[in-house]
Amino acid sequence: MTTTILVLIEDTLAPVDVRHLLELHEGEELTYRVLVPADTDRPLLPTIVDNLGLGELKEALDRLRGKEPSDTQARATAAEQLAATLAEFAAVGRDATGEVVADDPLPALRAAVAAGDVREVAIVTYPHAWEDTFHQDWASRARDVLDVPVLHLYSGTSELG
Repeated sequence: MTTTILVLIEDTLAPVDVRHLLELHEGEELTYRVLVPADTDRPLLPTIVDNLGLGELKEALDRLRGKEPSDTQARATAAEQLAATLAEFAAVGRDATGEVVADDPLPALRAAVAAGDVREVAIVTYPHAWEDTFHQDWASRARDVLDVPVLHLYSGTSELG
């Protein structure tokens, strides 16, 4: 029987991220399903804290001015991230499927887990100082509502969130 690892990402997975995911279950026959939110509405304060913490002054100023991507722009970006991530899985000989989901990915995670065959959820994000500290990040929220293990990996590293 094949089981699914549900992978929620906020940006294209790098080869190292795919390798880390695959190493977690070496030798097992698993399928991977990738979800990418069309991010159109980032919370003001946490986003600015993250931008300033990373020295992204222009991005912080843009966010203060209310500049958010349109739904069309956000969906196009998410579709590009999904295609590139699926290509990374294919590059190492693993099949993966995926879809672009709404800005808040929790309903999509819930629906996928409820549909069955999801063994665990792996969430790959960049560190977010505010959300991680106050447990408002996707992984913390998912752990509160899902009945499967939720693993939080930081993109580009082997660090767990």
